[in-house]
Amino acid sequence: MQTYDQDFVNPLRRKAHMIKRFTVITIAVLTSFLLVLAIHPAIVEYYTGDSLPLWSYVPDTISPEWEAFLLKKSKTRENSAPAPDDIAEWTKRQTEKIAEAEAEADEIAADFDIEYREIEIGGVPVVEVTPSSLASEEKVAVYTHGGAYVLNSAKGTLKNMAIFANATDLKVIGIDYTLAPHSKWQQTTDEVVSVFQALLAQGYAMDDIVLYGDSAGGGLAAGSTLKMRDLGMGMPAALVLWSPWADISETGDTYVTLRDAEPYYTYEDRLGPSALAYANKEDHQRPYVSPVYGDFSAGFPPTLIQGGTKEIFLSNFVRLYQALDQAGQTVKLDIYEGMPHVFQQKLPDTKESQDALKKVSSWVNEYLLKVE
Repeated sequence: MQTYDQDFVNPLRRKAHMIKRFTVITIAVLTSFLLVLAIHPAIVEYYTGDSLPLWSYVPDTISPEWEAFLLKKSKTRENSAPAPDDIAEWTKRQTEKIAEAEAEADEIAADFDIEYREIEIGGVPVVEVTPSSLASEEKVAVYTHGGAYVLNSAKGTLKNMAIFANATDLKVIGIDYTLAPHSKWQQTTDEVVSVFQALLAQGYAMDDIVLYGDSAGGGLAAGSTLKMRDLGMGMPAALVLWSPWADISETGDTYVTLRDAEPYYTYEDRLGPSALAYANKEDHQRPYVSPVYGDFSAGFPPTLIQGGTKEIFLSNFVRLYQALDQAGQTVKLDIYEGMPHVFQQKLPDTKESQDALKKVSSWVNEYLLKVE
């Protein structure tokens, strides 16, 4: 009887032990699988069918610093803009954002080892930035800031000027132009012209000045250059344009093909209302507003255009480059893999930004400073 009991009990124990091991292994596998799903959103999409927005995609062909930045940034896109004619709401947002940005100015000046002062030139408020070392006392950079024509200030974009000043060893004058909708394109471009006229009166020549702008400021720099040329003032020695908003009319391939891949904004919610605040619809394709429509056969300065492949403005860069190149002007299109809008300013110490800034320095050396 005892032998029967042992023969009967041992298989049951073995079976229970096997079930227990199977259960433990299954739980471990499922736990690991769930952890993988949590870490890799692409796998979630594959197994669940839940599509991730294209604008949250982070390529593995960029530096680790940029991967980390975009992973953090890719949680949401920016909020929509007010209606073009909602002056009160625009004023409220502008006041809040400018105050927040300008509060960091002194810290930025210390971090980048620059000095700055707020003055007026030609009746227009400007911020003058001086780096710790100057390549020339006779040469200067003029800067038109970005912000879709409706946001930011010269002081609030001090970091952009500091980066450019240190890359080129030039004094930078940032124009604090009147924001839309308080100013339309005619007045805004006139303010840029006024600063240049005052610099000429101070003894500078056009050949002593490089004009640099980013985003909307890039479009403003190019449009104002066309205006100064047409007024017979001459033109700056060179232009440097970071991610220029060169066509505000939502015309061009990547306004469609990268509409869902742009990580920062959409035309419908953000760019469109800003464009209408700056210029009436019928003015959107005027060359001083959208310089891709300019006649460059009459001349234009050597122009460096930089941008990234994640930008809805990518067609803006290509079309501006082609317009200049086909008119026989000196132009370079410098595009960076996986980079977002105005990437040089966001993470200036990364490989991508440093590569871009070296090319900025070379461009300024060649066409302004005339350094071999």
